[in-house]
Amino acid sequence: MLDNSASTSLVFSAVGNHQSPTIEDSIVDSLIAGESDHSILSDYILRSVHVTHRQDSINWILNAHTHYEFHPLTAVLSVNYFDRFLSASATSLEWDTGWKFQLLSVACLSLAAKMNEPEVPLLLDLQVSEPRFVFEPKSIQRMELWVMEKLNWRLRSVTPFDFIHYFILKLPQLYYTNEHHFHCKCADLIVKTIRVIDFLRFRPSVMAAAAVISGAGEGVEIPESYYEKVDKEMVRSCHQLMEEYLVDTCPSAGHKVRRLWRPEERAPTSPNGVLDVATCVSCDTGSDNAELVLSRIADEQDREAKRVRRNVQEEQP
Repeated sequence: MLDNSASTSLVFSAVGNHQSPTIEDSIVDSLIAGESDHSILSDYILRSVHVTHRQDSINWILNAHTHYEFHPLTAVLSVNYFDRFLSASATSLEWDTGWKFQLLSVACLSLAAKMNEPEVPLLLDLQVSEPRFVFEPKSIQRMELWVMEKLNWRLRSVTPFDFIHYFILKLPQLYYTNEHHFHCKCADLIVKTIRVIDFLRFRPSVMAAAAVISGAGEGVEIPESYYEKVDKEMVRSCHQLMEEYLVDTCPSAGHKVRRLWRPEERAPTSPNGVLDVATCVSCDTGSDNAELVLSRIADEQDREAKRVRRNVQEEQP
């Protein structure tokens, strides 16, 4: 089991006349070893993924993310949960209605916020940006539990943010200039990648390495030691994709970097509310009952719609 708390450990080594912070190799090795536990299945991109629904879902997640000025990591975690759930769900190919994807989007953003944010909006308040469908809290809680079950309760995903500081330290000329601004620039690039499905073929460490190179620009020389932990050709390929889709042509997601992410800012090991969902939702989320879960949620939504229509009719003269 990967111990993410290791990512908070920093040691200092003397470099010239400076005390330059470095991250222990064992920490980075541990994070890299855990990447595959939080990735999509290899055939996910090759399947008949509902591209339009995925894009709509990510657009809503980013809009809600911007509305509440959530941390950049929260957006990345949300889409990580979203793709991993669909990757692990045999029923995902049969999803032919937008409300299922919208419900999944709300559940994934809610879980990510509980994992990473100090304050989390109520489930009804979380549904901003005029979504086509609005869900009751109990429906979202059912979906949250189903998502967690599909992800084997592995919500502390390894993301590119775990490696950004490591790769910046590989380029000391960047570290001693304006680290805060550079972190924000890399964070913006990483958040933008979640819109482009092609980036799913790259590991988080590779994406972090590519984001730092993109943020550094053409004038910074990249030493061979930079690629000690990652495949150089994969980094080059990811960097090229970033330059093609994000730096020059991809419009900004409207994302605000609310605060600088640093390795020591990891979320607590037992976030309030995440595991508590299991105690307030009484439904079987086994794969054999997947359609039953969706059917129950659909029934709940139908009953709520009928109740609203009834109230409207009663209020009419």
